[in-house]
Amino acid sequence: MVLPGACHATAAAGMAALQVFYSSATGLWNSTGWWNSANALETTIDYSRLTNQKKYHAVIANTYQKQKAKGFLEAEVYDDQGWWALTWIKAYDLTGEKRYLDTAKSIFKDMTKGWDSKCGGGMWWRKDRYYKNAITNELFFTVAIRLHQRTVNDYGKGSYIDWAKRGWNWFKKSGMINKQNLVNDGLTDRCRNNKDVTWTYNQGVVIGGLVDFYKSTKDQAYLKQAHAIASATIKNLSRNGILLEVCEPNCGDDGPQFKGIFMRNLAYLQETAPDPKYKAFILKNADTLWSKRNQHDQFGLSWSKRVDRADAARQSSAIDALNAAIPLKNPACVVQRTPPHKQSRLENAPALTYPLFSLKLDSNQIHFELPNLTFEMQHIPLIGLFDVQNMTQS
Repeated sequence: MVLPGACHATAAAGMAALQVFYSSATGLWNSTGWWNSANALETTIDYSRLTNQKKYHAVIANTYQKQKAKGFLEAEVYDDQGWWALTWIKAYDLTGEKRYLDTAKSIFKDMTKGWDSKCGGGMWWRKDRYYKNAITNELFFTVAIRLHQRTVNDYGKGSYIDWAKRGWNWFKKSGMINKQNLVNDGLTDRCRNNKDVTWTYNQGVVIGGLVDFYKSTKDQAYLKQAHAIASATIKNLSRNGILLEVCEPNCGDDGPQFKGIFMRNLAYLQETAPDPKYKAFILKNADTLWSKRNQHDQFGLSWSKRVDRADAARQSSAIDALNAAIPLKNPACVVQRTPPHKQSRLENAPALTYPLFSLKLDSNQIHFELPNLTFEMQHIPLIGLFDVQNMTQS
């Protein structure tokens, strides 16, 4: 027998720790930036969808209420706005509240102002017309294709699908996808691939956009390109099967967010076009970073090492990986892990294998035990047959 929700326990613990950084006064997560908060909220929305829980719906509404005054348009760079557009689309999908979709459309309308004919098209990163880079353009066509999917009779010049196709076709021809099928950071002033860093999030966002192009058109070419980028990332941007950012161990304020964005979109590709190597990669990363958590269920920058420091960017990025694993866990919910790090002597502790949860049934009660986890559970109906009356925690 599998207790509903038990396979979600790792992500649940991580989510509880993420909320320590959340400010109800601002609707943002302390310890990180504005665009990072958009990603932390998307992580929260994904968790809510995957676990079918409404526990954090109030966080979504509060963030919107506290931040809506400027329409999420106050950034000096277009990519920061793009993250909020993607997040509000997901908020709409989760809640059905049209205000979120309307806000995403308003953000996108503002983003179109960043497109011009320099380099044959494409979006500028900054509003003062500086730097045509990968992430801004990936976000642009991904937001556009997702708005198309949620807009009736969206066709013709200036429609979302028109912008989406223009955005992707330009990006594909821009040269930013290199011979390894990895995306470099942007273009030079002469409109050539600048051969700058292949950040993991630049691989992730384009994968998500391509999946949606495939869903809208059924053209296998989009999936083929998504698979090529995903496979190249796993091969070239990981070490011993664990995703690695080139800047580790010093990634500043932005870098800690990147890997989770890749995992989030790899999970979307896996959901759409499953591949055993994606599943293995997701599970290994999720189980490894879980084994390296600290005693507060917090995660660090490097997923194969002990926690360096805690903040909302590191936490939400890691939860993206845990979220990705939720649909892939087998019914027994067994994970490979070591106990949470409390002292450095645990760094080389042997791996342990044990069930994520255990149940003991008595005549009128159930004892539900989760090793090394702390979170709240209340009176929960189980398949309409009996209730959890008491719970003991190890």
